[in-house]
Order: sequence, then structure tokens, then C-alpha cells
Amino acid sequence: MKFIVKYIKDIWGAITSLLKGMRRTLYYFTHHKEIITQQYPDNRDTLNLPERFKGEVVMPHDENNEHRCTGCQACELACPNGTIKVIFKNEINAEGKKKKAIDKLVYHLELCTMCNLCIEACPSDAIKMAQTFEHSVFDRNQLTKILNNPGSKIMEGVE
Repeated sequence: MKFIVKYIKDIWGAITSLLKGMRRTLYYFTHHKEIITQQYPDNRDTLNLPERFKGEVVMPHDENNEHRCTGCQACELACPNGTIKVIFKNEINAEGKKKKAIDKLVYHLELCTMCNLCIEACPSDAIKMAQTFEHSVFDRNQLTKILNNPGSKIMEGVE
């Protein structure tokens, strides 16, 4: 007999919980003062993303086409699935010595998990996360990007 009373109490609790939820839904349906849902893609111009949003890795360059990347490969080592690859070239400096310099910083967006470990590992803050999120393409090869601009060089004073 005790289990029948408990069973009826459980059913009554479920029904009251359902009615509370339905009442809240009906209230928001009839009193729509505050717009909760953003109408994407109609609101692209006014879309506010949180500052912490992680979209893709980018390498900022200044107006002189200079970047802060020293080629230390910390980002490549920190990446859990090989998304970033640093390719080097040999340059001859003013004294005639060969110096290893960054040729390309290859970023495979299709492999990236947006974990931010490469950004945390970079000692010179050469790369950062951008707030771009529309990455749909028909060809996966378009998701492989070269982060450094053609002809770019390292900034003075960054070592």
C-alpha cells in the first residue's frame, strides 16, 4: 500500500513540474519584451561574440609586414594533433652567416580543435585566436592556411 502512495506522489510531482514549465513557456510566448534568440545570419553586422570566443589561429602583422614569430616551434610541440607546422629556410645575414628563419607557418584548420594550447605556448605572442567562425567550404584544401604573409619578416627586437 505504501508503494501506491509513493507512485501517486511521483506522478503528481511530475505533472506539477510539467505545468510549471509550460506556464513559464507560455509567459515568454505572450510577453516577448526581451529578444533572446539571435537571428543569424540576418544579424551579421550586429553580432556580438564573447571576447573569449576561439575561432581560428591567426598571425597578426603590422603595417610593415612584420610578425613576432621567432620559429621556436613551441606552438607545433604544444598542439595535440599536429595542426601547426613550422617550415624553415636558411638566410644569410649581414655577417655572411647562415641563419635559420621561418619560411611558412602552415595551419590546418580542418584538424584544429580550438584548444588554445598553441597560443598559450607561444613565448613571443606571435599567434592569437581570431573571432571568425564561418569556415564552410566545399574543398578541404581551402582549410589549410599559411599564417605568415608573403615576404614578411620578424620584428626588430623580438628574439
